[in-house]
Amino acid sequence: MKTIGKLLLLACLVFFAASAANAQVSVGISVRIAPPALPVYVQPACPVEGYLWQPGYWAYDDTDGYYWVPGVWIAPPNPGLLWTPAYWGFEGGFYGFHGGYWGPHVGFYGGINYGFGYGGVGFYGGGWEGGRFRYNTAVVNVNTTIIHNTYVDRTVINNVTVNNHTSFNGPGGVEAKPRPEELAAQREQHVQPTAEQQMHQQHASQDKSQFAKVNGGHPTAAVMDKVGGRPMNEHGQVATSSKLGNPNANRNVPNRANVNNPNRPNANVNRPANQPNVAKPQGNVTAAQQQRVQQQRMQQQKAQQQRVQQQRLRQQPKPQPEKREQ
Repeated sequence: MKTIGKLLLLACLVFFAASAANAQVSVGISVRIAPPALPVYVQPACPVEGYLWQPGYWAYDDTDGYYWVPGVWIAPPNPGLLWTPAYWGFEGGFYGFHGGYWGPHVGFYGGINYGFGYGGVGFYGGGWEGGRFRYNTAVVNVNTTIIHNTYVDRTVINNVTVNNHTSFNGPGGVEAKPRPEELAAQREQHVQPTAEQQMHQQHASQDKSQFAKVNGGHPTAAVMDKVGGRPMNEHGQVATSSKLGNPNANRNVPNRANVNNPNRPNANVNRPANQPNVAKPQGNVTAAQQQRVQQQRMQQQKAQQQRVQQQRLRQQPKPQPEKREQ
């Protein structure tokens, strides 16, 4: 009987792998337990022009189970690339994890409604034009005091309230199949997650408050404004008890909740005033080293903003001399 059971398990794995190969996606982990529902959270404002939103997702640890990787604004590896989010798919008795990737078009992500431009098919939170990313502020939260390359398109907003926050594709979850354009995007050349994205997930796996068995599906840090930045809970409040990032980072950046996004809670949320800095050095990292990293990031952001400003100045037409009548 044990031999028959092993053969059946092997057959299921082969079937699942074959289906994944036909869909041209990468399945890294497969488990028997379904991931929890997606948390409903407020999106922080985009801190730097050119950053793109990576929706939060449930990852899996062999020992402690599912843990939440906070949604975060990320620098793409190259201009012109878009992010296809990760998702879980149920097939052959197993839940398989399909990793996210960068590419010229958004591919299939299981039909999962992550919100903020990722409604289940494609991405309508903005697009690249002339090497710069334009943000659709009807669905994404952008700090317009520092980012001016925006537009408003409310036609993409689904006015029907969605109460289903299922986090996986397949029977019992979201019943969606890849569309022709999504299959074409899967066949394009992809760029794997950046080192910063991988570090972001690794840090989440080291914080026990991010695990579903501890938080009951409500992670301490639901989102972050950037990798290593401020962790925030589902209501947009600074998560001072989180071990991720720095709760006091970039406190001058407003976090205006996007009132048009279906993932926003109904009630308005007020920030707590002047939270104490509870961030502690992790591992062998000293406070001085953390300060140097923060300074380097600030310098990089300032340099990027200066490059954007210089590009705008170059694109402006030069004034023509006035013609005077003799």
